Amino acid sequence: MKRIGLISDTHGYLDEAVFKHFDNCDEIWHAGDFGNIALANKLAAFKPLKGVYGNIDGQDIRTVYPEQLRFTCEEVKVFMIHIGGYPPKYNPAVKKLLTADPPQLFICGHSHILKVIFDDKLQCLHINPGAAGMQGWHKVRTLIRFVIDGSNMKDCEVIELGGRAIAT
Repeated sequence: MKRIGLISDTHGYLDEAVFKHFDNCDEIWHAGDFGNIALANKLAAFKPLKGVYGNIDGQDIRTVYPEQLRFTCEEVKVFMIHIGGYPPKYNPAVKKLLTADPPQLFICGHSHILKVIFDDKLQCLHINPGAAGMQGWHKVRTLIRFVIDGSNMKDCEVIELGGRAIAT
């Protein structure tokens, strides 16, 4: 059994509450737009970290984290990429990747919109944890915690970190 903390779109801002919320997690997964390598290193020093780079990430992130990541957690095939869309409105390039080698779990970020949707056609769970940073148009910063136990994905929890600071 693995307890996963899922985060995305930090854009260089890491709320200290993340460490409390992910304290019981076995791994942290970041779905891109870290913002800087210092933030990634801080997460990686806390828990094992898997991640992908996002469209705002520079070479410091891109030399460490790939654009896309496929791996198996317990018995679940996972595919993570920053810009992916959601069922049934996937990014066209991502849709080809998903249909060619369907995962059981597809994770992306980018939209800043939290979504947990099961795709009946692909038999795949899609998760976007929303945005945990202060930049973007989202009003509430979010994270997700969930469990992978064998082939089961369960105990999905949405965590609200509070509002995004709005410039005046």
